[in-house]
Amino acid sequence: MEPQPTIRCPACGAPTRWDDEPRGPFCSKRCRLLDLGSWLSGDYRIPSEEPHEGEEPADADDVAYRPDPS
Repeated sequence: MEPQPTIRCPACGAPTRWDDEPRGPFCSKRCRLLDLGSWLSGDYRIPSEEPHEGEEPADADDVAYRPDPS
């Protein structure tokens, strides 16, 4: 098996390798937990479309069960 290339830790920028670190792209448990904390506190967000005027936001459960209009 060929070794993985060196990547940068997304939290601190330290060089690390996927095959050396079972925590994914992070160089340490500390960096992994700092990143998790940023997601949980709302520092990171995935952009989404805002509902159009007069339209209610879709609930994820409703979308899965909405019948096909065709």
